[in-house]
Amino acid sequence: MYHGKFGKIKMDRMFWKGKKVFLTGHTGFKGSWISLWLQSCGAILMGYSLAPNTKFNLFDLTLVADGMESVIGDIRDLEKLKKTMTGFSPEIVIHMAAQPLVRSSYKDPVDTYSTNVMGTVNLFEAVRKMDSVRVVINVTSDKCYENKERISGYSEDEPMGGNDPYSNSKGCSELVTNAYRSSFFNFSGSAKIASVRAGNVIGGGDWAKDRLIPDIFRSFQEKKPVLIRNPYAIRPWQHVLEPLSGYLLLIEQLYLKNDEFANGWNFGPNDDDEKPVNTIVKYLIDKWGHKQSYINDNSNQPRESQLLKLDISKARDQLGWEPKWNIFRALDSIIEWHKAFLNSEDMRFLTLKQIQEFEKN
Repeated sequence: MYHGKFGKIKMDRMFWKGKKVFLTGHTGFKGSWISLWLQSCGAILMGYSLAPNTKFNLFDLTLVADGMESVIGDIRDLEKLKKTMTGFSPEIVIHMAAQPLVRSSYKDPVDTYSTNVMGTVNLFEAVRKMDSVRVVINVTSDKCYENKERISGYSEDEPMGGNDPYSNSKGCSELVTNAYRSSFFNFSGSAKIASVRAGNVIGGGDWAKDRLIPDIFRSFQEKKPVLIRNPYAIRPWQHVLEPLSGYLLLIEQLYLKNDEFANGWNFGPNDDDEKPVNTIVKYLIDKWGHKQSYINDNSNQPRESQLLKLDISKARDQLGWEPKWNIFRALDSIIEWHKAFLNSEDMRFLTLKQIQEFEKN
């Protein structure tokens, strides 16, 4: 464990016991993982999100709704959002609701911007009318930066950008966060506002379209060759629990009045874990244990970045956070998860077990 600016810091499970947490996007992949983690810590949770949009999904398979109050609603519905949040009176707000896919943003840019930008505006509009909220974090993306596809990682003070509607919408969400923090949350006693940016998160229970890991496991289940689009594209891969641990640690510090943490943070992987797509595919094929293969998809595709890295020195030096699982440990956990799913095992139990294993590292 590193010693951050305020000394040796690690997540405190007892901090979360009895805390009232409002989570948007709780039915999604990251939202389901963090919901289970917070439930295991004794937090009082309310989620606000659209219903899951895939037949199989982590939210249903792990019975996330059983441990929280779950509200199905659209982040673009300001009045419903305000009414729901006001009725709950949370202390902590985690904003994860989003249209999360680059390729989908090409198909429907209006939906992407309305969800990712105006959804963020709505969230802050609801929060600024409330006295109970002490901390808000807005979960954006590594793609929020103006990506010049350089070798070195992007640090938190670099320009926002985005060359596709999804990436740009996340850059816009960051600018909205900064504007609201400066305009409405800049006085003593106001909620502390931070934004967080992760890499390409992976883990068991993701069935989203047009994501590498779900595409691979769908091919495994169907016993078809894996079709990959950008075999040499380098991505900042990390298990979903890595950035979530950073988010929770940051919230604790903001709640404890460390006001100087109220800004942007990168929670990406170590440089060694930023691997090309074909490395990930080959490893999973080898470890799956069946005769699988892959082929390159050479058809015309919407543009996606070929290289993106995050500089995590700020989180490491000031917050005492660092990644725990390397990319291959993360991939092994995903294989374990999906084999258990195919064997009809108790997926809530297994997912909580993986959270416990991660915490012990």
